[in-house]
Amino acid sequence: MMKISGGVTWCCVALLLALTSVSAVQKTLNKINGLKKIYFGQSVPKHSLLLLHWFANEIDIDNNDIIQLTFDPYSGDYGSHHYGNFEELLDPLPQGNQYHYYTIGNLHQDTSNPLPAYVAHPGADYEGENRDRIIVRVREQNRRRAYQMIDQVYITQHYDTSENLGTPYDPDHTYSITTNLLRQIREFALGQNQLSYLRNRFGSSADELQIRNAWGPLACLGLLLYIVIQEKHSSKQQNNRPKIDKKPEDNIRAESDHTKQNRRNPINEREHNVPRNEREHHVPRNEREHNVPRNERKHNVPRKERKHNVPRNEREHNVPRNVQNQGYVVVNVGDYEDHIASRRLIDTESDCCNTYKSCINFFLFCIACIVVIVSVIIIWFFVMKN
Repeated sequence: MMKISGGVTWCCVALLLALTSVSAVQKTLNKINGLKKIYFGQSVPKHSLLLLHWFANEIDIDNNDIIQLTFDPYSGDYGSHHYGNFEELLDPLPQGNQYHYYTIGNLHQDTSNPLPAYVAHPGADYEGENRDRIIVRVREQNRRRAYQMIDQVYITQHYDTSENLGTPYDPDHTYSITTNLLRQIREFALGQNQLSYLRNRFGSSADELQIRNAWGPLACLGLLLYIVIQEKHSSKQQNNRPKIDKKPEDNIRAESDHTKQNRRNPINEREHNVPRNEREHHVPRNEREHNVPRNERKHNVPRKERKHNVPRNEREHNVPRNVQNQGYVVVNVGDYEDHIASRRLIDTESDCCNTYKSCINFFLFCIACIVVIVSVIIIWFFVMKN
């Protein structure tokens, strides 16, 4: 029993150690789309993007995704200094003296290698009150050796003075930066004339001419800021638009049906657009057929010229079979009507026969009934007499 309780205790201790060793940084940014999820200008200074853009283009990244510094953070270049991680903001350092944390980006620190002007002295919209920082974990064999390797990169910020929490870094706004994101930001390097390519690659709707006029030689940086900050708000507005229930193919189908209808009966050919005096039913009275003189009407053909007065030997049905309809296709339109008329005659005759038969049957039925009644009366009479 004591062994079991001792084992449970050790398991609990190991679990607590594992929980305490977990970094407070749980947010990882792998693409530029991940940057759009951060509220730059509200909870996070916009200046963080300027500092991150400078850092991504300052370091070296080889084909094996190994990051190397091009400056010495120990000497204070670009506002850098050692970071002890005393508040356990980040993962504990591995054992040994090869790993160290450094922060980069202190604008008020005296250094021989200051940050560029667009980071150190940005416009009023991008000032960060010197709160934002980049933290790197450096693996170094010789502290004075240049081109030291980096295996972890973070962006973070000090608490705002209005929060009255001192100068520690804010764990809620500390993000891990992957090598893939650094590579994407490097595509927006300064001095490159490829705005059209970058705009198409990242699906931006930015106005290239407007960005060039506003940012000048920093146009690539301006495009990055537009994609991350401004397009995030415009995409939200597009997502909040009411959806249309009709599908695009429904609109195409309706348009094609309307087009077909207009093709069948164009507006300029419809009857109600014909002048009134040219419409078919507005024939002048004196030209209508019933005003033709009686002796000129079609049904007033003289009797001797009518078809049934043709001599019998010259009638059409007496033409030899091998001469009839030579070179012509004859369509007998009256066969169907003749067939219907003959059926009506046959049906009339059959109805008369059926009526005659039914009368005979009814007469025979009446005689049979009379015979039965008379027989019953005779039998009753003899029975009563006896």
